[in-house]
Amino acid sequence: MKKIFWIKKFSDYRYHLIHRQRAKCILNNIESQKGKLDPSLIKLSDEYANDVFGWRGYAPWLYVYSAISQCFKEGWIPDNYYGKVVIPATKREYGKISDLKALASKLFKDDLVPDVCYYVNGLWLSNSYEVIRGEKIKDILFKDSGKVVFKRDCSLQGKGVFILDRISFDPKTTKHLGNGVFQIYIKQHQLFEEFVANSVSTLRMTTILEDSGCVSLRACYLRVGLNADTHVKSSSHIRIPVDLAKGELDAKGYLANWLVVDKHPDTKTIFKGKKIPSFDKCISTVLNLHKSIPFIRCVGWDVVVDRNNNVKVMEWNGGHNDIKFSEATQGPCFADLGWERLWRNS
Repeated sequence: MKKIFWIKKFSDYRYHLIHRQRAKCILNNIESQKGKLDPSLIKLSDEYANDVFGWRGYAPWLYVYSAISQCFKEGWIPDNYYGKVVIPATKREYGKISDLKALASKLFKDDLVPDVCYYVNGLWLSNSYEVIRGEKIKDILFKDSGKVVFKRDCSLQGKGVFILDRISFDPKTTKHLGNGVFQIYIKQHQLFEEFVANSVSTLRMTTILEDSGCVSLRACYLRVGLNADTHVKSSSHIRIPVDLAKGELDAKGYLANWLVVDKHPDTKTIFKGKKIPSFDKCISTVLNLHKSIPFIRCVGWDVVVDRNNNVKVMEWNGGHNDIKFSEATQGPCFADLGWERLWRNS
């Protein structure tokens, strides 16, 4: 028991150390553009972390949120508090099922999920889970397009994602990528083509299932890649907050290092004035999907709108979905949920 105690102690220390270092790095980048954070905001963050969350170690992310907003807002949830306290209390092991890509067709409607087939534990499977013989897989994969997207199980932040084409595709080589899903390569709406054509832009939409059973949208931002990217990656993406009521992009976007820009760095397309196509449909889609998995209280959805205004759900994250960017730019997003009290029962 003593050994287990110290292992957990070290794991917790390492977890919070990594978060503290990340927050400090981001804060330094923001300060390089906006100037040093007001000491009064640091003091407020320290006091709030200690009084509300029971520990000053949750303050570093509050520094980041304050630096972005240039003020302090009660109700913010620090990202390391979300990971250590909120997720275990509101998701537990259920959140991990989103890492297993082949479950999407079983959980959600086929027409909303662009899955073509899966490779799982040595088997090629259709999106209806019928076993496919290896010699047929190429024709099935590339029936409607010359390209498909493969996403490995447990992939995140754009890692473990591969764009495959019919000419170079080899089933034997692809098996070595591991278990995962093959999806149709979406031809995105023209609005997103204006930002960047080489990768498919996605909407990150965060939904909550409340105690009443109602599902609500709490945050949304657009993720676009750079010209050199084949797909959107956390290491290089640009994030632009989306107005939840109007579906309009904010005038300010944020580079991967959190520096503020008003246009795409490659194509020079301005963010202000752009409105997400079929935004109401995007909202109704994720709200309805969340109702089918009520045991996961907070979900991050990656949604695409194609050139025919159809909504597709490329991915869903029931684990540690990103809240820190939304909290900093649109938050507090979760102030009415009582999350700040969960640590007392953990």
